[in-house]
Amino acid sequence: MSESSRLHAVQSPIIPVIADLIRRHPGTISLGQGVVGYGPPPAAAAQIARFLAEPANHKYQPVAGISALLDAITQKLATENGVLTGPDHGNRVMVTAGGNNAFMNAVLALGDPGDEFILPTPYYFNHEMAITLANCVPVLVPTDAAYQLDVDALRAAITPRTRAIITVSPNNPTGAVYPAATLRAINALCAERGLYHVHDEAYEYFTYGDATHFSPASLPGSAPHTISLYSLSKAYGFASWRIGWMVSPAHLETALRKIQDTLLICSPVISQHAAVGALDASAGGGAAYVREKLRDLAAVRTVVQRALAPLATEDLAEIPPADGAFYFLLRVHTSHAPLTVAERLIREHGIAVIPGSAFGLTHGCALRVAYGSLTAATAAEGLGRLVQGLRDMAGSTILNRTARGFTSPRSDLHRPHP
Repeated sequence: MSESSRLHAVQSPIIPVIADLIRRHPGTISLGQGVVGYGPPPAAAAQIARFLAEPANHKYQPVAGISALLDAITQKLATENGVLTGPDHGNRVMVTAGGNNAFMNAVLALGDPGDEFILPTPYYFNHEMAITLANCVPVLVPTDAAYQLDVDALRAAITPRTRAIITVSPNNPTGAVYPAATLRAINALCAERGLYHVHDEAYEYFTYGDATHFSPASLPGSAPHTISLYSLSKAYGFASWRIGWMVSPAHLETALRKIQDTLLICSPVISQHAAVGALDASAGGGAAYVREKLRDLAAVRTVVQRALAPLATEDLAEIPPADGAFYFLLRVHTSHAPLTVAERLIREHGIAVIPGSAFGLTHGCALRVAYGSLTAATAAEGLGRLVQGLRDMAGSTILNRTARGFTSPRSDLHRPHP
């Protein structure tokens, strides 16, 4: 007796692995998990009493979400993203248990066993895991040295089995923000080739400097082939509440309802009520709440940038631009495996990062640094430990300044079969 054979092809989640190492080394500062350090707006908690006051709320609710939340999402999308939804616009909104649930719904709705989904690398590991879990094939296409998309390479990766191109902007794990022109080109490519464009916007509020967020579903004519994924987990400090949503073509509605009803029935109703409060600008929620929090996070980001700078000047690492989300994906100059370096940083220096191998980087040593949950003080301490740890390892020959060797998967594509 054994587990399903398809599970052997699915990578083990890296976050619990690093979390276990952190627990075994008390005092470790985590630059690992991608969460913010603040919680939801008070208006979210205020909705709980209203939820409890109505006994019917303890029963199952509509598969696609409660009407009050769907209305709030519809208004938010129109106002902030330029995305119009509903029967008149050829698409539908479905509330999900976070962005990962939305992505799994999309994969199951689009793919049959052996079908292909194009993933730019580095990828968000739960996306690759979901595709593999569905007995579909992740086709990995490298990004450039700044982690920006290569539209020609994406075009070259398309085969008769391709069902969708996946994009994430602002990006996890790189912090890259994709220009509107690039996303327009990919959306047009999908329309031209009869593919879906699945775009993850979980980090939509997290942009810095001149970088701006763009929603491909705002493009005229995009509704029939565009699936947009959103989440309250990041910007609204809602990670454990498990609320997100997807905007998808109307012709997928029946399929998505079958999947949602099977996996979930409906998203947690108490969390949906809290989400109504979180999005209510008149009660202190909404985008204004997020922008206030992002001012503090931008200050933390500045501390992180300054702390990382010596790694580049001392030729210990490359630090590609990261104008969004709350990540930097460093390319460390070493011949050692990224997990080996990550383990030593925890054991010997009390600082945790995520190895780039979890994001599909098969050569070289990349390390993801997450700063969303830090304060200026913890950022200074944590990044000080990281920089010193990499310096110490360089002195003990763990790091090799002449070793580069960093590449994404090969441009002739990587197709792990289920």
